Amino acid sequence: MPFKVVVADDSVLFRRVITEALKSLSDVEVVGSAPNGKLAVQRVRELKPDLLTLDMEMPEMDGLAVLDALRQAGEDTMVIVVSALTQRGGRLTMQALEKGAVDFITKPDVMGGENGRTAVLKELSPRVRALAHRRAIRNMLKGAPRPVPPSTLQPVSKSVDLGHVSETMMRVASATKPEMILIGVSTGGPNALAQLLPAIPGSIGVPILVVQHMPPVFTQSLAESLSSKCTLRVCEASHNQKVEPNTVYIAPGGKQMRLTPAVDGLKVIDITDDPPENNCKPAVDYLFRSVANRFPGRAMAVILTGMGSDGTLGLRLLKRQGCYVIAQDETSCVVFGMPKAAIEAGVVDVVLPMEQIASRIIASVRGCCP
Repeated sequence: MPFKVVVADDSVLFRRVITEALKSLSDVEVVGSAPNGKLAVQRVRELKPDLLTLDMEMPEMDGLAVLDALRQAGEDTMVIVVSALTQRGGRLTMQALEKGAVDFITKPDVMGGENGRTAVLKELSPRVRALAHRRAIRNMLKGAPRPVPPSTLQPVSKSVDLGHVSETMMRVASATKPEMILIGVSTGGPNALAQLLPAIPGSIGVPILVVQHMPPVFTQSLAESLSSKCTLRVCEASHNQKVEPNTVYIAPGGKQMRLTPAVDGLKVIDITDDPPENNCKPAVDYLFRSVANRFPGRAMAVILTGMGSDGTLGLRLLKRQGCYVIAQDETSCVVFGMPKAAIEAGVVDVVLPMEQIASRIIASVRGCCP
């Protein structure tokens, strides 16, 4: 069965560009389009697509109003926001993600021609594939009782018994309280962070460093959005910024973030323009590797929802020093890519649903992690 998509945008040019990009994907069918928000809601109700690509600024109803209407109507169509790469676009996108959109792409600088279609296809293709897989899994599980997530890692390969390895790693990792929390996240990240970080008390006593795959401008909007929800201080990280406890530092979009020791014994954030890793900038591996190399055995790490495998190589290094690692479970992920890669690599101690991760972090920091 094809993965059905409706395209909503007030620009005829961009509707055509995104439609042509989607039509080039196998098993994807564009079943309708809409030039304004009111018609977008109508198309979703009539056609029941799996996915709606949604421009944020349209006549009749803007993107936020469309999301409100779909939620009130009980529609389960997934939504990818199509946003302008501006401060306003970043704020609107954060609000859209809070209202249920699963991900976003930014509009390319060149809209028409083959270059525009290629740019859109590059952004949309992996997201559509991941969401189609998610929809297939959800359809298979419909009507079935939700499985109880494992409290400890279970073997994921017949050839590798990770159960014993996991127990050993947990004992080693739990012997030392972490001095910092590292979080890597991608697709579905803003909502995951909005659930996780407010559940961590503002007196946790350690800093939290986050790499969320996002373009420039958007990470500042993410920091502002999270700051309004948390008792922790939340900011977009800046170069040479000293790391303080009870503060969340979000890697700026389009840059790399690493941690370095200062002469006075403190930790300092280093923002660089180093190349992308895993096609990502910021990259989770870049941060994780810096902590493994400069602060061995002094962190715990959390790998959350996202496409690809960014973070796994960094976790290998962190694990060598006994770092305790939490992975989000498949059921609560938007895309079970990054956690799955880490689990299959054998560098995860515990797999938990999102609602249990904060309590495990708190327990570890307080020295009472099992």
